[in-house]
Amino acid sequence: MNEDAHAPAEKRTLDTLAAIGCSKVVAGMWRVREWNISAAELNRYVQESMALGVTTFDHADIYGGGEVEALFGDALTQTPSLRDRMQIVSKAGIRPRGSSAGAVGVKHYDTSRAYLQAAVERSLQRLKTDHLDLFLIHRPDYLADNDEIADAAESLIRQGKIRAFGVSNFTTRQFDSLRAKVALATNQIEFSPFELQALDDDVFTALSSAAVSPMIWSALGGGRLFSETDELALLLRRELITLAEKYNASSLVSIVYAWIFTLPCAPYLLVGSRRVESLQQALEGLRIRLSREDWYAILEAARGKPVP
Repeated sequence: MNEDAHAPAEKRTLDTLAAIGCSKVVAGMWRVREWNISAAELNRYVQESMALGVTTFDHADIYGGGEVEALFGDALTQTPSLRDRMQIVSKAGIRPRGSSAGAVGVKHYDTSRAYLQAAVERSLQRLKTDHLDLFLIHRPDYLADNDEIADAAESLIRQGKIRAFGVSNFTTRQFDSLRAKVALATNQIEFSPFELQALDDDVFTALSSAAVSPMIWSALGGGRLFSETDELALLLRRELITLAEKYNASSLVSIVYAWIFTLPCAPYLLVGSRRVESLQQALEGLRIRLSREDWYAILEAARGKPVP
């Protein structure tokens, strides 16, 4: 491990995402294969996103079985100068059946040093780049050896293959256990008005104490916000519409994003839509300052009951 491995974690992780240039709104690439677009069309989307100030793009080696990273790499080759002005995030550690990383009979997680290093090399080849700005373990591995993970991460940083290291979908205890061994830049977690576990489990409180910002995924509840049959979604939308009018927001979606950005853990937000307008709504949410009472009004509507 490097010499500052035993330095206070706050000193090693403070503002890491900002330090590597990540934008507060991150373009999620997990649905790109569903977009059915060419490399040229993806190149245009990337350029439009970056023109708005969204310069960070989130990947994983399992998205499309590696096809998403490959398409993104092809898109970048059309305008090579884009790479120096963007940040690429990718994740690894999930080995599905029929994986391109080698056939496996049972889906499982693999955070061995050899696998993580090989996964980074494969991502770099597909993305046609020489480094990842941020590399994450996609999900906790029940057989993880944290010393081995730390060694792998620090070796990749020394080699210049990655600039920063973090995790995704880790509980507070899992995060703290690994963070005791190696600096972690983020924990990418699910959070929305319909998925409040991170509040109730003190995940955000722990991240704030560690001076680590989370990256939030599925902020709209996987589309549940727009359900016409979900009573809780209907109740929440009524509250959001009222607040959108109060704050002169272009969409109730912007209010959801503002609600998330209000969290004191200084979150970053993943938006996985082909529509550039969705990125604009997230950026609008970043600018809106909800009052404390309105923030709790959304929480009350999301839970369907008064705040205790």
